[in-house]
Amino acid sequence: MATLMGVAFLHPATAATIDPVEAIATLASNAPMLTVAEGPFLMGTARTSHEPFSFDLQYDDTEQPQRRVWLSQYDIDRDEVSLGEYLLWLRQQQHHIPEEVQKLIDHVTTIHAMQPETLTRWPALYVTWPEASDYCRTRDKRLPTEAEWEKAARGDSGKLFPWGQKPPTSALAMFGQYHAHEIPIVASVDSGEEGRSPYGLHHMAGNAAEWVEDWFGIDYYATMPDRNPQGPATGRYKVVRGGSWKSAPALLRTATRSGASPDRRAATIGFRCARSAQ
Repeated sequence: MATLMGVAFLHPATAATIDPVEAIATLASNAPMLTVAEGPFLMGTARTSHEPFSFDLQYDDTEQPQRRVWLSQYDIDRDEVSLGEYLLWLRQQQHHIPEEVQKLIDHVTTIHAMQPETLTRWPALYVTWPEASDYCRTRDKRLPTEAEWEKAARGDSGKLFPWGQKPPTSALAMFGQYHAHEIPIVASVDSGEEGRSPYGLHHMAGNAAEWVEDWFGIDYYATMPDRNPQGPATGRYKVVRGGSWKSAPALLRTATRSGASPDRRAATIGFRCARSAQ
């Protein structure tokens, strides 16, 4: 700051507006990967309760029958890919920022005065399936298969939720939120210690729902192989797992399945990456 006849002026470098997208991307940091050992786990839901509102009941018939599935060892990101990581990747790949993402950043930084230090740890949202897949591959990773995602979420014994059998609470997951203008109400990707999965992953329930590799098959569980299932060969929708910041509790179950068109950009869908064992 300089003064002239007692009046203060900002130097040009100080007065210049810092691009919030650039600031968020610059603060990006990578999450560690955690290892899921080879072996079997329970995938899907067996009808064990006849109570109409029990979480033990399947969300729909696509998660039946329950199967014992064997998976090879793999690594998977502890955290969802962050907004900072996504923006940095877009810059590195010389891709344009999606309009939805730009509008979101402009809104929360100008109207809500959110800082880059906070936004860089938000989950990446409004990401299409091809973008998520490309992101992982440029990091020498890939999207997890649906089976890999579910085992990482529930462990080998078929936990109802990542943390166990008790229903979700605000201490365990970010869910059940609402905003009139679809502004995400999310938590930092590296938060959520109390709601961790058996393998130590954060936000496998709520926060951002997550793309996985597989096409969505309505009756796939009845025919899938017992070892390393890869999903149907073709389809219309890609599988989305985990529920989001908007979801009802039933959508946070580790076995609940949903799907979306691969090119969909949603305020509720993000992703994390996996890697086959070396």
